[in-house]
Amino acid sequence: MNDPVLRLSGIGKSYNPGQPNEVNVLRGIDLTVAPGEVVALVAPSGAGKSTLLHIAGLLDTPDAGTVEIGGTDMTGQSDRKRTGVRRRDVGFIYQFHHLLPEFSALENIVLPQLANGVSQADAQTRARSLLDEVGIGHRADHRPAALSGGEQQRVAFCRALANAPRLLLADEPTGNLDPTTSDQVFAALMTLVRGTGLSAVIATHNLELAARMDRQIRLDAGQLGNL
Repeated sequence: MNDPVLRLSGIGKSYNPGQPNEVNVLRGIDLTVAPGEVVALVAPSGAGKSTLLHIAGLLDTPDAGTVEIGGTDMTGQSDRKRTGVRRRDVGFIYQFHHLLPEFSALENIVLPQLANGVSQADAQTRARSLLDEVGIGHRADHRPAALSGGEQQRVAFCRALANAPRLLLADEPTGNLDPTTSDQVFAALMTLVRGTGLSAVIATHNLELAARMDRQIRLDAGQLGNL
């Protein structure tokens, strides 16, 4: 049996520990994500979903508990090891696209591949393939300012998948879009996710979008439960 792509065990996180204004953001979080599984994370504002995603993606460290990526316990690993695993195995998508404005859509997807040692030719081939998959291959040479909000976010999706990660973490990826565009962009995201077979944890306020994923969980008061 394959190891879970992501396993969080007993994750705890607080801010200002030991102080009168201490805030317990996460309390004993357990979460396992199987290969190819897409999990919806539903949470009210301020519930700690971004903190949870940052810990899962090795951008932050918990005060308690362990994080396993692909069966490897990342607890106590060096910054270099964590950076290598994050770069190779994890893709991130945020509510705002954070594209580099001076580069074209294609170049925004090529750059992370070059940083990972991929050749220019192979990086461009993959970038064009990803853009074609989300229906904007014809916009490859446009800079972000010349793209619509939905197109910019599709480029961000492609960039997150550029290095073929095994785990995708998305924080309100359609939250900055109108309902119609949100639905279209989410469909494009799911096409990419299903087509590559990767696992994903996608935070969303949209219950209709959440229902289209394999499993729905809710984060509230620092703890996880079924939706």
